Amino acid sequence: MIDHELDLASVREATDRLIADVASWDNAAAAEPSRLPGWTRGHVLAHLARNADALVNVLQGLPMYTDAATRDADIERDSTRPLDVHLADLRESADRFQAVGAEPADWTRTVELRNGVTDSASRIPFRRWVEVALHHVDLGVGYELEDLPEEFVLREIDFLADRFAGHEDVPSTAVRADEGRIWTQGGGLREGGIWTTGGGAEGAPVAVSGPAPELLGWLAGRRDGSALKVEGGSLPALPAL
Repeated sequence: MIDHELDLASVREATDRLIADVASWDNAAAAEPSRLPGWTRGHVLAHLARNADALVNVLQGLPMYTDAATRDADIERDSTRPLDVHLADLRESADRFQAVGAEPADWTRTVELRNGVTDSASRIPFRRWVEVALHHVDLGVGYELEDLPEEFVLREIDFLADRFAGHEDVPSTAVRADEGRIWTQGGGLREGGIWTTGGGAEGAPVAVSGPAPELLGWLAGRRDGSALKVEGGSLPALPAL
């Protein structure tokens, strides 16, 4: 059900949208704090550029990053650059990612990311879309989770529910969006249904429901979940992504 070509187009649209917002700034705005603790907006922009190059490495069968220390040092190094340099780097790294994505390849192959994580090559464009979309929100420029496309929101909820499935620190949890729609990797968008996650921690099962953007915010660590309804217990504390 994953169409990497459609996802590549969505990545391009999301990147263009982010760059259009960033292009309205000045150098001082780029140096302001982002919504991510300890990171300025410049850190977020540097990370986005380096992540594009890292995912090019993944698609080419190379290590995603040399190592964690180098990844962090590169972000720190690039975080204080003038705005025009940030913009040029965002555009050029995005073009490199799109170019590699357009090359003939076996998109069913398994690729390796960080820390031994593996995935289908076909899902790498969606992973990049996640980086661009959520970090656009993190910039704090008025682009919010509610502004994200519904397909993206539901797909990312599905992805994160799967990521936390069986986690030893998360009790069995049913997740339902008020909108009544759900995305499943095997069946795409459909009406009704719930996601299930957790299950590795002791405790009675809980049910969490609310607007899809609020569910995404909680699962992705962008919101505290206070706008969600919880039945059967307290809102599970999720591990950091």
